Amino acid sequence: MTDFQKTSRYPRVLTIAGSDSGGGAGIQADLKTFAALGCFGMTAITALTAQNTVGVQGIHAVPPAFLKAQLQSVIEDIGVDAVKIGMLHAPEIVDVVAWAIDHYRLANVVLDPVMVATSGDTLIAQDTVSVLVRELFPRACVITPNLDEAALLLQRPIADAHSLPQAALDLLHMGAQAVLLKGGHLKGDEVVDLLVQANEPQVRLASPRIHSRNVHGTGCTLSSAIAAHLALGHALPEAVRLARTYILEAIAQGAGVTTGHGHGPLNHGHKPQAMNVVLR
Repeated sequence: MTDFQKTSRYPRVLTIAGSDSGGGAGIQADLKTFAALGCFGMTAITALTAQNTVGVQGIHAVPPAFLKAQLQSVIEDIGVDAVKIGMLHAPEIVDVVAWAIDHYRLANVVLDPVMVATSGDTLIAQDTVSVLVRELFPRACVITPNLDEAALLLQRPIADAHSLPQAALDLLHMGAQAVLLKGGHLKGDEVVDLLVQANEPQVRLASPRIHSRNVHGTGCTLSSAIAAHLALGHALPEAVRLARTYILEAIAQGAGVTTGHGHGPLNHGHKPQAMNVVLR
């Protein structure tokens, strides 16, 4: 082994999520995002889906013991600088992920509470929601719900941009360390997201709406981009800003492309970065 190999490595990002056979969301979108941002991506798959641009045709769960085996294999050998958590369909799966975070003292954990696909298909059992909140909200450095997911968590609709600050604070009070509440589902020509952290000023992020049918996997991609930028050493507010810039460009660059018959993917590779090398 050379001195270079002894003193350097890639930024390592682990996605714990479901597989999207259509390639637009889930671990496939996560890995594309990690690679595009110059990080080394790894996976621990929670479920297989039969899925394409028009919907989810089936879900095949991975046994909790096998998820644990994936996590042990990856973390104990390669190590992890940041974690993105996506689709967790059952309480037992949530418990395994919480165990791994504590056992391996994982940092920079980004939780995307995936509950509903872009197509409208439900991806999580109702009894899993309370376990997810109890076990993972406190363990994540940020959660990234969209409005549908926030409404499910808060048991009330979020009707307009004026409702975002209180909704984000209420999610924070459910145990999260930080909340990035995504307002993309609201009507209007401007998209407003809100980052809320305890004892920190709220950060309002606004941009013109990009009209596109190809928005499958936007939530997966954004949370993965945040995790990648955390692995690269950015503080959370800057990681969120950089991730948001990346996803807006990916939406814009993929808007005119036809993939399948429904909601197509983003252009994850619109501006790929060389793989970063960092000192140990």
